Amino acid sequence: MKAIILAAGKGTRMGKYTENLPKGMLNLNGKTLIERQIETLKSAGIVDIAIVTGYQSDKISYKGIKYFYNKNYNTTNMIESLMSAKEFLKDEDILICYSDIIYTKKVVDLCINSKTDIGIVVDNKWKNLWKLRYGKIDYDLESLTVENDNILELGRNITSSENLDYRYVGIIKLSKNGIKTFIDVYNKQKGKNWKQSGHSFKQGYMTDIINEIIIEGTPVNPIIISGNWLEFDTDKDYEILSDALKNNLLDKNLNLKNNIPTD
Repeated sequence: MKAIILAAGKGTRMGKYTENLPKGMLNLNGKTLIERQIETLKSAGIVDIAIVTGYQSDKISYKGIKYFYNKNYNTTNMIESLMSAKEFLKDEDILICYSDIIYTKKVVDLCINSKTDIGIVVDNKWKNLWKLRYGKIDYDLESLTVENDNILELGRNITSSENLDYRYVGIIKLSKNGIKTFIDVYNKQKGKNWKQSGHSFKQGYMTDIINEIIIEGTPVNPIIISGNWLEFDTDKDYEILSDALKNNLLDKNLNLKNNIPTD
C-alpha cells in the first residue's frame, strides 16, 4: 500500500497560523502535522508516500517523498487535488489522507488489513473529541449513515447529532478496483454539479464523490475506529488540541484520559 496526503488548501479558518504556511505544516509540539503523518505511515510499513501541494508549496519539503502540485488550488477543492496526482493512483492500494489530521498506527493498520475496495475511516467516539474542541456536540456536523457494514450516505450538512453514531475522519482506503471506481465516477461527473453539496464540479468535496459512488450502487464500507485521531480545522482547534497534548490530557491513542470528564 502507498499513501497520499492532500495539502493544497489555504486553511483560511486557521486565521493567523496559516497566513504564510500550509495548514499541514503547523507545528504540534515539535513536529508538523505532515511530519507526524509521514512517521506514522512509515511505522506501519507504508514508505511510498506522495503529497499534493498548492498554497505555499515551497514550505513543504521532506526527503524521500513524491510531490504533485495543484496549480488551481485557489479555485478547487479536495477532489481536484487528488486528481492532480492521477499518475500516482496506479498499480497499488492507496491511503488518501487529509493534511490537517493526525492519527495513530492503529488506524493505518486497520486500513492496511481491510479487504474492502472503498473504505472510509469513521470514528464511533467522535463526540468526546467534539466536546474537547467545541464544548458541545451539535456543531459542524455532517451526515453519515451506516447499516449492515455499508455506508448509505454521507456529507450532508445537518444541525443535530441525534442518531449520528459516526464521524468521517478524512482518511480513505482504496484498492486498485476502488481507484478505478473513483476515476470513472470523476470522469462521468465532469461538467455537472455534485448532488450532495450542490457545488460545481471543480469545487467538489471528497464526500461528494464518495456519495456519488454510493448512489451508483458501489459498496462503500466503514473502517471503524474509536478515537485515535485529531483534526485541526480552526485556530481554536490548534490552540485547544496543542494544549491538550502539551498538558498530557490525551493518552497514547489520542483519546481523552479517564480522569477528564467526557459527559
